[in-house]
Amino acid sequence: MDYMEEMGIKAKRASKLLAASGSLKDRALLCAADEIEKSADGILAANKGDMEFAKKAGMKDSLLDRLQLTGSRISSAADGMRKVAAQSDPIGTVISGGMRPNGLKIEKIRVPLGVVGIIYEARPNVTADAAALCLKASNAVILRGGKEAIRSNTAICSAMRKALKRSGLPEDCVQLVTDTSRESAGKMMKLRGYIDVLIPRGGRGLIRAVAENSLVPVIETGAGNCHVYVDDTADVDMAANIIFNAKTSRPSVCNAIETVLVHKDIAKEALPAIKARLDEKHVEIRGCSRTREILGGSVVPATEEDWSEEYLDYILAVKVVDSIDEAIEHISKYSTGHSESIITKSYGSARKFTSRIDSAAVYVNASTRFTDGGEFGLGAEIGISTQKLHARGPMGVNELTSSKFIITGNGQVR
Repeated sequence: MDYMEEMGIKAKRASKLLAASGSLKDRALLCAADEIEKSADGILAANKGDMEFAKKAGMKDSLLDRLQLTGSRISSAADGMRKVAAQSDPIGTVISGGMRPNGLKIEKIRVPLGVVGIIYEARPNVTADAAALCLKASNAVILRGGKEAIRSNTAICSAMRKALKRSGLPEDCVQLVTDTSRESAGKMMKLRGYIDVLIPRGGRGLIRAVAENSLVPVIETGAGNCHVYVDDTADVDMAANIIFNAKTSRPSVCNAIETVLVHKDIAKEALPAIKARLDEKHVEIRGCSRTREILGGSVVPATEEDWSEEYLDYILAVKVVDSIDEAIEHISKYSTGHSESIITKSYGSARKFTSRIDSAAVYVNASTRFTDGGEFGLGAEIGISTQKLHARGPMGVNELTSSKFIITGNGQVR
Protein backbone atom coordinates (compact mmCIF):
# COMPACT_ATOMS: atom_id res chain seq x y z
CA MET A 1 0.00 0.00 0.00
CA ASP A 2 1.23 3.50 -0.87
CA TYR A 3 2.56 5.75 1.93
CA MET A 4 0.06 8.50 1.10
CA GLU A 5 -2.83 6.05 0.93
CA GLU A 6 -1.92 4.76 4.40
CA MET A 7 -2.08 8.34 5.70
CA GLY A 8 -5.47 8.74 4.06
CA ILE A 9 -6.84 5.59 5.70
CA LYS A 10 -5.55 6.69 9.14
CA ALA A 11 -7.01 10.17 8.69
CA LYS A 12 -10.40 8.85 7.60
CA ARG A 13 -10.52 6.53 10.61
CA ALA A 14 -9.49 9.34 12.96
CA SER A 15 -12.09 11.70 11.49
CA LYS A 16 -14.91 9.29 12.39
CA LEU A 17 -13.77 9.24 16.02
CA LEU A 18 -13.20 12.99 16.09
CA ALA A 19 -16.72 13.75 14.86
CA ALA A 20 -18.10 12.21 18.07
CA SER A 21 -15.48 13.63 20.43
CA GLY A 22 -17.41 16.59 21.88
CA SER A 23 -15.53 18.43 24.64
CA LEU A 24 -12.38 16.35 24.08
CA LYS A 25 -11.53 18.67 21.19
CA ASP A 26 -11.19 21.73 23.42
CA ARG A 27 -9.16 19.79 25.96
CA ALA A 28 -6.84 18.67 23.16
CA LEU A 29 -6.44 22.22 21.83
CA LEU A 30 -5.57 23.61 25.26
CA CYS A 31 -3.15 20.75 25.81
CA ALA A 32 -1.59 21.39 22.38
CA ALA A 33 -1.13 25.08 23.19
CA ASP A 34 0.69 24.16 26.41
CA GLU A 35 2.79 21.53 24.63
CA ILE A 36 3.87 23.95 21.89
CA GLU A 37 4.99 26.50 24.48
CA LYS A 38 6.75 23.77 26.45
CA SER A 39 8.51 22.65 23.24
CA ALA A 40 9.48 26.19 22.20
CA ASP A 41 13.24 25.63 22.53
CA GLY A 42 13.11 22.55 20.32
CA ILE A 43 10.86 24.26 17.77
CA LEU A 44 13.16 27.30 17.62
CA ALA A 45 16.20 25.04 17.17
CA ALA A 46 14.45 23.26 14.30
CA ASN A 47 13.49 26.60 12.77
CA LYS A 48 17.09 27.77 12.99
CA GLY A 49 18.03 24.81 10.81
CA ASP A 50 15.33 25.72 8.30
CA MET A 51 16.48 29.34 8.23
CA GLU A 52 20.09 28.33 7.58
CA PHE A 53 18.98 26.04 4.74
CA ALA A 54 16.77 28.75 3.23
CA LYS A 55 19.49 31.40 3.36
CA LYS A 56 21.95 29.10 1.62
CA ALA A 57 19.30 28.46 -1.03
CA GLY A 58 19.02 32.24 -1.63
CA MET A 59 15.52 32.80 -0.29
CA LYS A 60 14.47 36.47 -0.38
CA ASP A 61 14.40 38.41 2.88
CA SER A 62 10.65 38.99 2.64
CA LEU A 63 10.07 35.23 2.39
CA LEU A 64 12.55 34.50 5.16
CA ASP A 65 10.28 36.60 7.36
CA ARG A 66 7.42 34.17 6.67
CA LEU A 67 9.63 31.22 7.53
CA GLN A 68 11.14 32.57 10.72
CA LEU A 69 9.75 31.67 14.14
CA THR A 70 10.46 33.62 17.30
CA GLY A 71 9.46 33.16 20.90
CA SER A 72 6.65 35.67 20.46
CA ARG A 73 5.39 33.99 17.29
CA ILE A 74 5.28 30.63 19.04
CA SER A 75 3.41 32.21 21.97
CA SER A 76 1.04 33.82 19.48
CA ALA A 77 0.35 30.44 17.86
CA ALA A 78 -0.38 28.92 21.28
CA ASP A 79 -2.68 31.81 22.20
CA GLY A 80 -4.45 31.35 18.86
CA MET A 81 -5.17 27.72 19.78
CA ARG A 82 -6.62 28.79 23.10
CA LYS A 83 -8.87 31.30 21.34
CA VAL A 84 -10.05 28.60 18.93
CA ALA A 85 -10.78 26.32 21.90
CA ALA A 86 -12.86 29.10 23.48
CA GLN A 87 -15.10 29.43 20.41
CA SER A 88 -18.49 27.77 20.27
CA ASP A 89 -18.46 24.29 18.80
CA PRO A 90 -19.94 24.62 15.30
CA ILE A 91 -20.77 20.92 14.93
CA GLY A 92 -24.45 20.16 15.36
CA THR A 93 -25.55 23.79 15.42
CA VAL A 94 -28.74 24.50 13.51
CA ILE A 95 -28.18 26.76 10.49
CA SER A 96 -31.85 26.96 9.54
CA GLY A 97 -35.06 25.01 9.89
CA GLY A 98 -38.79 24.98 10.27
CA MET A 99 -41.99 22.99 10.11
CA ARG A 100 -43.49 22.00 6.75
CA PRO A 101 -47.27 22.05 6.13
CA ASN A 102 -47.27 18.23 6.20
CA GLY A 103 -45.84 18.22 9.74
CA LEU A 104 -42.25 17.35 8.84
CA LYS A 105 -39.67 19.19 10.93
CA ILE A 106 -36.65 19.99 8.77
CA GLU A 107 -33.38 21.29 10.20
CA LYS A 108 -30.11 22.07 8.45
CA ILE A 109 -27.15 21.49 10.78
CA ARG A 110 -23.37 21.89 10.60
CA VAL A 111 -21.26 18.74 10.18
CA PRO A 112 -17.51 18.20 9.64
CA LEU A 113 -16.01 18.14 6.16
CA GLY A 114 -14.18 14.96 7.19
CA VAL A 115 -10.52 14.95 6.17
CA VAL A 116 -8.89 18.21 5.10
CA GLY A 117 -5.62 18.21 3.17
CA ILE A 118 -3.46 21.33 3.17
CA ILE A 119 -0.53 21.93 0.82
CA TYR A 120 1.47 25.00 1.78
CA GLU A 121 4.85 26.64 1.40
CA ALA A 122 7.37 28.07 3.89
CA ARG A 123 4.90 29.10 6.62
CA PRO A 124 5.39 26.96 9.75
CA ASN A 125 2.68 28.94 11.58
CA VAL A 126 0.20 27.34 9.17
CA THR A 127 0.97 23.96 10.75
CA ALA A 128 -0.35 25.07 14.12
CA ASP A 129 -3.19 27.31 12.88
CA ALA A 130 -4.57 24.84 10.35
CA ALA A 131 -4.42 21.87 12.70
CA ALA A 132 -6.21 23.82 15.45
CA LEU A 133 -9.03 24.99 13.19
CA CYS A 134 -9.53 21.57 11.64
CA LEU A 135 -9.70 19.94 15.07
CA LYS A 136 -12.26 22.48 16.30
CA ALA A 137 -14.44 21.69 13.30
CA SER A 138 -14.01 17.93 13.97
CA ASN A 139 -11.92 17.37 10.85
CA ALA A 140 -8.79 15.25 10.62
CA VAL A 141 -6.01 17.01 8.70
CA ILE A 142 -3.10 15.94 6.52
CA LEU A 143 -0.47 18.67 6.30
CA ARG A 144 2.08 18.90 3.52
CA GLY A 145 4.46 21.86 3.93
CA GLY A 146 7.44 22.89 1.82
CA LYS A 147 10.96 21.55 2.15
CA GLU A 148 12.16 24.92 3.52
CA ALA A 149 10.12 24.45 6.70
CA ILE A 150 10.25 20.68 7.19
CA ARG A 151 12.22 20.80 10.44
CA SER A 152 9.90 23.41 11.99
CA ASN A 153 6.76 21.66 10.77
CA THR A 154 7.95 18.31 12.14
CA ALA A 155 8.66 19.81 15.57
CA ILE A 156 5.27 21.56 15.76
CA CYS A 157 3.36 18.52 14.50
CA SER A 158 5.17 16.26 17.00
CA ALA A 159 4.07 18.52 19.87
CA MET A 160 0.48 18.49 18.65
CA ARG A 161 0.34 14.72 18.25
CA LYS A 162 1.72 14.29 21.76
CA ALA A 163 -1.05 16.55 23.07
CA LEU A 164 -3.73 14.65 21.15
CA LYS A 165 -2.62 11.34 22.63
CA ARG A 166 -2.55 12.78 26.14
CA SER A 167 -6.07 14.18 25.63
CA GLY A 168 -7.59 10.91 24.52
CA LEU A 169 -7.90 11.65 20.81
CA PRO A 170 -6.19 9.70 18.00
CA GLU A 171 -2.76 11.08 17.07
CA ASP A 172 -3.72 10.61 13.43
CA CYS A 173 -6.19 13.50 13.67
CA VAL A 174 -3.09 15.51 12.69
CA GLN A 175 -0.56 14.04 10.25
CA LEU A 176 2.41 15.61 8.48
CA VAL A 177 3.72 14.47 5.10
CA THR A 178 7.47 14.30 5.66
CA ASP A 179 8.24 13.63 2.00
CA THR A 180 8.45 17.14 0.50
CA SER A 181 9.03 16.02 -3.09
CA ARG A 182 6.68 17.03 -5.90
CA GLU A 183 5.65 13.39 -6.12
CA SER A 184 4.14 13.48 -2.63
CA ALA A 185 2.09 16.56 -3.47
CA GLY A 186 0.92 14.88 -6.67
CA LYS A 187 -0.14 11.76 -4.79
CA MET A 188 -1.97 13.85 -2.22
CA MET A 189 -3.99 15.48 -4.99
CA LYS A 190 -5.14 12.01 -6.08
CA LEU A 191 -6.41 10.85 -2.66
CA ARG A 192 -10.07 11.09 -3.66
CA GLY A 193 -12.10 9.00 -1.25
CA TYR A 194 -9.71 9.71 1.62
CA ILE A 195 -9.31 13.51 1.55
CA ASP A 196 -12.62 15.37 1.31
CA VAL A 197 -11.22 18.81 0.45
CA LEU A 198 -7.77 20.14 -0.44
CA ILE A 199 -6.65 23.66 0.46
CA PRO A 200 -3.47 25.09 -1.12
CA ARG A 201 -1.80 28.00 0.69
CA GLY A 202 1.00 29.80 -1.06
CA GLY A 203 1.90 31.61 -4.26
CA ARG A 204 -0.06 31.73 -7.47
CA GLY A 205 1.98 28.90 -9.02
CA LEU A 206 1.20 26.47 -6.20
CA ILE A 207 -2.49 27.32 -6.16
CA ARG A 208 -2.77 26.94 -9.95
CA ALA A 209 -0.95 23.60 -9.90
CA VAL A 210 -3.27 22.19 -7.23
CA ALA A 211 -6.44 23.55 -8.85
CA GLU A 212 -5.50 22.14 -12.26
CA ASN A 213 -4.25 18.73 -11.15
CA SER A 214 -6.25 17.70 -8.09
CA LEU A 215 -8.90 14.99 -8.22
CA VAL A 216 -9.99 16.16 -4.75
CA PRO A 217 -12.28 19.23 -4.49
CA VAL A 218 -10.14 22.37 -3.98
CA ILE A 219 -10.70 25.62 -2.08
CA GLU A 220 -8.32 28.18 -3.57
CA THR A 221 -6.67 30.56 -1.12
CA GLY A 222 -3.88 33.04 -0.84
CA ALA A 223 -2.82 34.70 -4.08
CA GLY A 224 -3.17 38.42 -3.43
CA ASN A 225 -2.69 41.00 -6.15
CA CYS A 226 -4.35 43.64 -3.95
CA HIS A 227 -5.01 47.28 -4.93
CA VAL A 228 -5.53 50.70 -3.38
CA TYR A 229 -7.32 53.31 -5.48
CA VAL A 230 -6.80 56.97 -4.46
CA ASP A 231 -9.92 58.86 -5.57
CA ASP A 232 -9.88 62.54 -6.60
CA THR A 233 -11.51 63.50 -3.27
CA ALA A 234 -9.10 61.50 -1.09
CA ASP A 235 -7.40 62.84 2.03
CA VAL A 236 -3.77 62.72 0.88
CA ASP A 237 -2.27 62.09 4.32
CA MET A 238 -4.73 59.27 4.90
CA ALA A 239 -3.91 57.78 1.51
CA ALA A 240 -0.16 57.91 2.17
CA ASN A 241 -0.54 56.32 5.61
CA ILE A 242 -2.81 53.53 4.39
CA ILE A 243 -0.59 52.74 1.40
CA PHE A 244 2.51 52.73 3.61
CA ASN A 245 0.86 50.28 6.02
CA ALA A 246 -0.66 48.08 3.32
CA LYS A 247 2.66 47.72 1.47
CA THR A 248 5.36 47.79 4.13
CA SER A 249 4.01 46.44 7.44
CA ARG A 250 4.59 42.91 6.13
CA PRO A 251 5.10 42.79 2.35
CA SER A 252 5.39 39.00 2.16
CA VAL A 253 1.75 38.29 3.07
CA CYS A 254 -1.21 37.91 0.74
CA ASN A 255 -3.14 40.94 2.07
CA ALA A 256 -0.29 43.36 1.29
CA ILE A 257 -0.97 45.62 -1.69
CA GLU A 258 0.89 45.28 -4.98
CA THR A 259 -0.65 48.11 -7.04
CA VAL A 260 -1.75 51.69 -6.34
CA LEU A 261 -4.04 53.56 -8.74
CA VAL A 262 -4.27 57.36 -8.41
CA HIS A 263 -6.86 59.67 -9.98
CA LYS A 264 -5.23 62.16 -12.37
CA ASP A 265 -6.80 65.18 -10.63
CA ILE A 266 -5.01 64.44 -7.35
CA ALA A 267 -1.90 62.71 -8.68
CA LYS A 268 0.46 65.73 -8.52
CA GLU A 269 -0.38 66.25 -4.85
CA ALA A 270 -0.77 62.62 -3.76
CA LEU A 271 2.09 60.85 -5.51
CA PRO A 272 4.96 62.81 -3.89
CA ALA A 273 3.37 62.34 -0.45
CA ILE A 274 2.94 58.60 -1.06
CA LYS A 275 6.51 58.24 -2.34
CA ALA A 276 7.91 60.10 0.67
CA ARG A 277 6.35 57.53 3.00
CA LEU A 278 7.42 54.57 0.85
CA ASP A 279 10.98 55.90 0.73
CA GLU A 280 11.19 55.26 4.47
CA LYS A 281 11.26 51.54 3.64
CA HIS A 282 13.12 51.91 0.32
CA VAL A 283 10.16 50.63 -1.69
CA GLU A 284 10.87 50.35 -5.40
CA ILE A 285 8.13 52.02 -7.45
CA ARG A 286 7.32 50.73 -10.93
CA GLY A 287 5.18 53.37 -12.56
CA CYS A 288 3.32 54.28 -15.71
CA SER A 289 4.55 57.18 -17.86
CA ARG A 290 2.42 59.76 -16.00
CA THR A 291 3.69 58.50 -12.64
CA ARG A 292 7.26 58.89 -13.87
CA GLU A 293 6.56 62.42 -15.14
CA ILE A 294 5.46 63.44 -11.65
CA LEU A 295 7.98 61.48 -9.55
CA GLY A 296 11.02 61.56 -11.80
CA GLY A 297 13.70 59.13 -12.90
CA SER A 298 13.91 57.10 -9.70
CA VAL A 299 10.70 55.35 -10.77
CA VAL A 300 11.22 52.16 -12.79
CA PRO A 301 9.10 52.00 -15.98
CA ALA A 302 6.21 49.60 -15.42
CA THR A 303 5.63 46.75 -17.86
CA GLU A 304 2.39 44.92 -18.60
CA GLU A 305 3.54 42.10 -16.31
CA ASP A 306 3.83 44.49 -13.34
CA TRP A 307 0.06 45.01 -13.18
CA SER A 308 -0.55 41.30 -12.50
CA GLU A 309 2.53 40.59 -10.36
CA GLU A 310 2.30 39.47 -6.73
CA TYR A 311 5.69 40.81 -5.62
CA LEU A 312 5.58 39.81 -1.93
CA ASP A 313 8.43 42.30 -1.56
CA TYR A 314 9.21 46.01 -1.21
CA ILE A 315 8.06 46.70 -4.78
CA LEU A 316 4.90 48.56 -5.78
CA ALA A 317 3.28 49.18 -9.16
CA VAL A 318 1.70 52.64 -9.54
CA LYS A 319 -0.61 53.95 -12.27
CA VAL A 320 -2.39 57.27 -12.82
CA VAL A 321 -5.95 56.77 -14.06
CA ASP A 322 -8.46 59.18 -15.59
CA SER A 323 -11.49 58.10 -13.53
CA ILE A 324 -12.88 55.75 -10.94
CA ASP A 325 -14.33 53.74 -13.82
CA GLU A 326 -10.84 53.20 -15.25
CA ALA A 327 -9.60 52.16 -11.80
CA ILE A 328 -12.43 49.64 -11.45
CA GLU A 329 -11.76 48.32 -14.95
CA HIS A 330 -8.05 47.90 -14.15
CA ILE A 331 -8.76 46.07 -10.88
CA SER A 332 -11.34 43.83 -12.57
CA LYS A 333 -8.75 42.83 -15.17
CA TYR A 334 -5.74 42.20 -12.95
CA SER A 335 -7.01 41.45 -9.44
CA THR A 336 -6.87 37.96 -7.92
CA GLY A 337 -10.11 38.68 -6.08
CA HIS A 338 -8.51 39.05 -2.65
CA SER A 339 -8.68 42.60 -1.19
CA GLU A 340 -9.08 46.08 -2.66
CA SER A 341 -9.44 49.53 -1.06
CA ILE A 342 -10.64 52.97 -2.09
CA ILE A 343 -9.49 56.17 -0.37
CA THR A 344 -12.19 58.78 -0.82
CA LYS A 345 -14.38 61.43 0.82
CA SER A 346 -17.16 60.79 -1.69
CA TYR A 347 -20.05 58.59 -0.60
CA GLY A 348 -20.97 58.06 -4.25
CA SER A 349 -17.47 56.89 -5.17
CA ALA A 350 -17.39 54.56 -2.18
CA ARG A 351 -20.74 53.04 -3.14
CA LYS A 352 -19.70 52.59 -6.77
CA PHE A 353 -16.40 50.96 -5.77
CA THR A 354 -17.87 48.55 -3.22
CA SER A 355 -20.74 47.51 -5.50
CA ARG A 356 -18.67 46.96 -8.65
CA ILE A 357 -15.45 45.47 -7.27
CA ASP A 358 -15.83 41.69 -7.12
CA SER A 359 -13.26 40.69 -4.49
CA ALA A 360 -13.54 38.81 -1.21
CA ALA A 361 -12.87 41.97 0.86
CA VAL A 362 -13.53 45.52 -0.32
CA TYR A 363 -12.46 48.45 1.89
CA VAL A 364 -13.30 52.12 2.14
CA ASN A 365 -10.59 54.29 3.77
CA ALA A 366 -8.77 51.38 5.43
CA SER A 367 -5.76 49.15 4.84
CA THR A 368 -6.12 45.78 3.11
CA ARG A 369 -3.92 44.33 5.87
CA PHE A 370 -7.09 43.80 7.93
CA THR A 371 -8.15 40.85 5.74
CA ASP A 372 -7.46 38.29 8.41
CA GLY A 373 -9.55 35.89 10.46
CA GLY A 374 -8.44 37.38 13.76
CA GLU A 375 -9.09 40.96 12.65
CA PHE A 376 -12.54 39.98 11.38
CA GLY A 377 -13.43 38.41 14.73
CA LEU A 378 -13.31 34.84 13.40
CA GLY A 379 -10.37 33.75 15.54
CA ALA A 380 -7.60 32.08 13.58
CA GLU A 381 -8.06 31.36 9.89
CA ILE A 382 -7.01 28.60 7.56
CA GLY A 383 -6.56 31.01 4.66
CA ILE A 384 -8.29 33.66 2.58
CA SER A 385 -10.51 32.05 -0.03
CA THR A 386 -10.42 33.95 -3.32
CA GLN A 387 -13.10 31.85 -4.98
CA LYS A 388 -16.86 31.81 -4.48
CA LEU A 389 -17.42 28.15 -3.56
CA HIS A 390 -17.39 26.72 -0.89
CA ALA A 391 -16.25 29.75 1.12
CA ARG A 392 -15.05 33.29 0.42
CA GLY A 393 -12.72 35.56 2.39
CA PRO A 394 -11.11 34.59 5.72
CA MET A 395 -11.92 30.95 6.49
CA GLY A 396 -12.57 30.36 10.16
CA VAL A 397 -14.05 27.35 11.93
CA ASN A 398 -17.52 27.63 10.35
CA GLU A 399 -16.01 27.60 6.86
CA LEU A 400 -14.43 24.21 7.64
CA THR A 401 -17.84 22.58 8.00
CA SER A 402 -20.47 21.28 5.64
CA SER A 403 -24.14 20.70 6.36
CA LYS A 404 -26.78 18.05 6.35
CA PHE A 405 -30.55 17.98 6.77
CA ILE A 406 -32.28 16.29 9.71
CA ILE A 407 -35.95 15.49 8.98
CA THR A 408 -38.25 14.39 11.79
CA GLY A 409 -41.75 13.11 11.11
CA ASN A 410 -44.55 11.10 12.71
CA GLY A 411 -45.40 8.65 9.97
CA GLN A 412 -45.58 10.88 6.89
CA VAL A 413 -45.37 9.23 3.46
CA ARG A 414 -45.27 10.83 0.03
